[in-house]
Amino acid sequence: MVDTGEAEKLFTRLRDATDSKSLLRKHLTNNIFAQLKGLKTKFGGTLIDCIRSGCENTDSGVGVYACDPDAYTTFAPLLDAVIRDYHKVSELKHPNPDFGDTDKLDFGNLDPSGEMIVSTRVRVGRSHDSYGFPPVLKKEERVEMEQKTVEALKKLDGELKGSYHPLTGMSKETQKQLTEDHFLFNDSDRFLRAAGGYNDWPTGRGIFFNDNKTFLVWVNEEDHLRFISMQMGGDLKEVYTRLVKAIRALESSGLSFAKRDGLGYLTFCPSNLGTTLRASVHIKIPKLSQTPDFKAFCDKYNIQARGIHGEHTESVGGVYDISNKRRLGLTEIEAIQEMRRGVEAVIAEEKKLSGQ
Repeated sequence: MVDTGEAEKLFTRLRDATDSKSLLRKHLTNNIFAQLKGLKTKFGGTLIDCIRSGCENTDSGVGVYACDPDAYTTFAPLLDAVIRDYHKVSELKHPNPDFGDTDKLDFGNLDPSGEMIVSTRVRVGRSHDSYGFPPVLKKEERVEMEQKTVEALKKLDGELKGSYHPLTGMSKETQKQLTEDHFLFNDSDRFLRAAGGYNDWPTGRGIFFNDNKTFLVWVNEEDHLRFISMQMGGDLKEVYTRLVKAIRALESSGLSFAKRDGLGYLTFCPSNLGTTLRASVHIKIPKLSQTPDFKAFCDKYNIQARGIHGEHTESVGGVYDISNKRRLGLTEIEAIQEMRRGVEAVIAEEKKLSGQ
């Protein structure tokens, strides 16, 4: 049986926070709460694990996490409503994965002159289908999951071949170097902390990168796995092709990822489902970024502009992080094409404003 007393307390706290604008507060109605508060997933997760962060941090945007892959089924009345709202879709009909034919891509370097695009990055999140997410994971499961991941990573060859660096016991020098390279993740997000994201820190966590530092895997950061392909300049084709190659190699080396019909790949946060793909460039756009309708211009192409240090940060020297907005309801190749067209439009507009 689930002790619902704590759930009641959290729910009351959320209802009392009248200035809260989170999707959790909007969609966790009295009826849905009553329906879900006593349920448990097959991983042992409860509604408390999903809503704790949003109830303790009433200024959250989303406010709800999935305690494990099964939560997307057990707590569907809440999570489906949040997902539809966040991703702006009327129904949850995510297509099967399709990365396209990487030998026949109709794009290459988006900025051959190298004047505007500083760097390009494409990343996806993945979850092992046989483990829960941070709130329900035990320390030994986290270690076991890390070991399975490392075994698969060791099989990578060619340009993907590299080395794994566990956070536990990492030297100060390595830590400093990886932080300066913007490779290392930390434990400083209060929303994640409240959701159990940093339990047993830093046990079971680490970073893998290839010898060229153009392919990275984060192990047990927010998600079980984050695969990241990146390099300086604007060659989107090279970056995307490398990522697809890595995903296929890791899938064929024994790793099995959590998916659900209609939702695609499952991760800890319902804001990152479907393709889970985020393709971005750091790009110099001093003119376009200062126009009053810059945001509307981006919205038109389904792209998003952020400061280069991530969400809610300012631009530095007119350099912005431009990425695809949509992750759910379209295939991987469609998401990459949407980002590509958006970046090409941004480049054309910046040149126009510069009188080129």
